[in-house]
Amino acid sequence: MQYKEICFSAMEVVKTAAAYVRERHEKREELVIEEKGRQNFVTEVDKEAEHILVSGLSELLPEAGFIAEEGTSNRRGDRYNWVIDPVDGTTNFIHGVFPFAISVGLTENSEVVAGIVYEFGLDEFFYAWKGGGAWLNGKAIRVSVAPSVEQSLIATGFPYTNFKYLEQFMQSMDHFMKNSHGLRRLGSAATDIAYVACGRYDGFYEYGLSPWDIAAGILLVQEAGGAISDFAGHTDPLFGEHIICSNSNIFNEFQSVIRKIMLTP
Repeated sequence: MQYKEICFSAMEVVKTAAAYVRERHEKREELVIEEKGRQNFVTEVDKEAEHILVSGLSELLPEAGFIAEEGTSNRRGDRYNWVIDPVDGTTNFIHGVFPFAISVGLTENSEVVAGIVYEFGLDEFFYAWKGGGAWLNGKAIRVSVAPSVEQSLIATGFPYTNFKYLEQFMQSMDHFMKNSHGLRRLGSAATDIAYVACGRYDGFYEYGLSPWDIAAGILLVQEAGGAISDFAGHTDPLFGEHIICSNSNIFNEFQSVIRKIMLTP
C-alpha cells in the first residue's frame, strides 16, 4: 500500500466532511442535541459528518472496515480499518467554542499507518503517513525540544463520565501546576495530541479516551519524533484506557511522574 497516496486521498474526503460541519456550525442554533450519556453529547452533525466520511473512505479503500464513534458502520476489515471521530470536541462545537476537530486514522493490523486531524478554529490540517513524517498545512512539523517537565507546557483533558481516577487526576493537576510552565485543557484530545506533534505542547495525558480520539494523533506524534505510551509505559495505547505523549526529551520523566501519581491506589 502507498501510505502517502492513501493519506492525501483521505484528506479530500475529510475536506468534504469539514465543509458540511463548518456550514452547520454557522447555524448551530438549529442543532438537535442528544445525550448519549452524562455530559456526552451527539448531534445530527456528528452523524452526518461520519456518514460522509464512511461513504468516501469506503470508495477509497473498499476492503477496509471501520471503528467509528457514532456507529455508522460496524464492519471490520481483516487487515485495514479506519478509526473515525467526525467531531472531536462536540461540547465545544455545540457552544461555539474552538477547538473541535475531525480525526481519521487508518490502521493496518492494529498499527496506525495514516492519520489526519483537521482543526476548524485555525483551519489546520495535521497529517502523517507511516515513514513519511508529520505535516501541518504542507510544512513538516516536529515535537518540541523542552529538556524537562519543569520547562514544559502540559495539556490534559478533564474526565466527564469516567471518574475512576478522579482523586489521582486532581493530584496530577496539582503537581503540574506547581512543577511545569502550566497546564492547559482545550476540550479536544485529537487537537491536544496534534499540538504535541507540532511542538506547541510539550506533553499530554488523559484517561477515559476511545480509539477514535487518539488514532490519528498517535501517528502524528510518532512521525514528529515524539513518544507515546499508556500510563504504565506500554507503547501501544490505541485500545487502552489512558495515554501519554510528549517529546522524547521529557518522556521518561513525564511518564514516571504520571505512573506514580495516576496508578497509585
